[in-house]
Amino acid sequence: MNNQNIAQTFAILQENKKQWQDLTLESLGKNPFLILVGCILSLRTKDQMTRQVAERLFKTIRSPQQLLSYSEDDIAQIIYPVGFYRRKAKNLIDISRILIHKYQSQVPSTLEELLELPGVGRKTANLVLTVGFGKPGICVDTHVHRIVNRWGYVKTKTPEQTEIALRNKLPQEFWIPINSLLVLFGQNICLPRRPHCEKCPVEDFCDQVGVEKKEVKIQ
Repeated sequence: MNNQNIAQTFAILQENKKQWQDLTLESLGKNPFLILVGCILSLRTKDQMTRQVAERLFKTIRSPQQLLSYSEDDIAQIIYPVGFYRRKAKNLIDISRILIHKYQSQVPSTLEELLELPGVGRKTANLVLTVGFGKPGICVDTHVHRIVNRWGYVKTKTPEQTEIALRNKLPQEFWIPINSLLVLFGQNICLPRRPHCEKCPVEDFCDQVGVEKKEVKIQ
């Protein structure tokens, strides 16, 4: 896949996403604080579990002040069983304190400031920037990293390398939508193992790098 057909690929995915189950954090809204918290919950956690826990947490907690009305143990209990739930509970408490005391309870809107928050890496920071603030950025999670390499659009080993490669190659108009589109696509069609290539609407553009071909049995 190259830039000659990337626009068509995105248009096809945009049209098809209506029929896919949406477990993306973006579907919960665009509040920067909720996006920040949700993305922290998602680290090392399956999408379905992240969605369930985020919905449970956001029923009562939608601001740093509300989060700090709970103890660290309370937060850990609410977000269990996400991966590293105790560490995440501590980070969420620490982040809420920082937001209140340093940023007047607001989430900072620069990459540099976001990366200074406990437990926040480039994936989380970029998602907050793009979804929460509508600022240019490329959020690369495991879905985006896997799919653009499977397409043959980039050839990288890590999500960090993929972000750099996409910044250098992907037209900027696709920077913000790439995460939500490819996460949906990766959750429903382009699975990590045994992707549903027979159902894929963009199969003609895909190099299928690393995809095991199904054996055809001759009767």
